Amino acid sequence: MSDSVVIIPTYNEKENIRAITEAVLALEPLFDILVIDDGSPDGTADIVRVLQKEHPGRIQMIERSGKLGLGTAYLTGFKKALESGYEYIFEMDADFSHNPADLPALRKACAADGADVAVGSRYVTGVNVVNWPMGRVLMSYYASAYVRFVTGLPVRDTTAGFVCYTRRVLEALPLDKVRFKGYAFQIEMKFTAYKYGFKIKEVPIVFVNRVLGESKMSSGIFSEAVLGVVKLKIASLFKKYPDYGNRQ
Repeated sequence: MSDSVVIIPTYNEKENIRAITEAVLALEPLFDILVIDDGSPDGTADIVRVLQKEHPGRIQMIERSGKLGLGTAYLTGFKKALESGYEYIFEMDADFSHNPADLPALRKACAADGADVAVGSRYVTGVNVVNWPMGRVLMSYYASAYVRFVTGLPVRDTTAGFVCYTRRVLEALPLDKVRFKGYAFQIEMKFTAYKYGFKIKEVPIVFVNRVLGESKMSSGIFSEAVLGVVKLKIASLFKKYPDYGNRQ
């Protein structure tokens, strides 16, 4: 078994799941895969079951009854990954907007360079986004700036969904108390890790908008993030956080 697992939430990803799985499994060092499928009616889970037979021991899958939210999918995956003994636990989209070839760089940031959390960042070296409408690029970029302004979180890509967490981070964070389900989930996880004193490092990546399948972004998800940031900041003023020694 690898010491690294890539959690891939899926809903109607039949066009992408085989290709993304085979791309991850071909990497060195080895990365295992944990698919969290939210009852995809297009047969995504059936494809994963075939892949499990083709790659015994490398792919796990948890099937849920319906669309329960990105955040809850990752939280389910985190708990399963911890139970399975993994040291490096990754979030990644199924649609190739995150390049699997960047996984080793994220792992290196934690395994060799001392980070507790490695973020695949679209904005740490400018704006590295391909095939997004300009309006969405601006919305995403300034949303991250807004989050930094409100929270003080020293991360340029606060809503990034391409992340490596070390085991000790996920063991320390109060996963059962995470409140948000959409993009605000990504902000909440990074903010809480930062408040706990964990070291966060951004690794530059190029984000490519999906080619196959449909985006899951909605205005409701974005609104949750905008309002959620204020709630996070206010709540943090009344909390005492453990200090894991890397607070900036």
